[in-house]
Amino acid sequence: MSTDRHTDVRQAVEDDIAELVRLRALLFETLGGAFLDRPSTGAEWRDALTGVLKQKLAEDDTRILVVDGDDGLAACGIGIVQQWLPSPQAHNGRVGHVMGMVTDPAYRRRGYGRAIMNGLLEWFRQRDVTRVNLHASPDGAPLYRELGFVDHPHPSMHWCP
Repeated sequence: MSTDRHTDVRQAVEDDIAELVRLRALLFETLGGAFLDRPSTGAEWRDALTGVLKQKLAEDDTRILVVDGDDGLAACGIGIVQQWLPSPQAHNGRVGHVMGMVTDPAYRRRGYGRAIMNGLLEWFRQRDVTRVNLHASPDGAPLYRELGFVDHPHPSMHWCP
């Protein structure tokens, strides 16, 4: 890693949780659209996220990587390994998911997202993950394609009760 503290990727710690919540809210505000039709304001989801992040930081199946900015975090990304049923495409059923990839607008176009993704992909390799899924924003899709991600042949769908 570089000696410039702004390009050093590190694992998040509990003291980063408030900044991780801020960046996740920023992600939702930036994406907008019909899929995210609920406002990101309000404390209920942020309080729940704080608790989940605290729990996930202690779990071996989760890796939260960050890059420090001048005053808080510049960027973050989260990787989670899940055990699915084995299949021809995932012989051991170990599937990774990338979520919460976001860079503060003041720090974009500096390679932080790429550095975090490279760190997550290496972590997935070390855990014998056979496939990694993610949902890409229009801005993030070119980076993910450069890293070897391809469009899934089936549409992504969701259901909200």
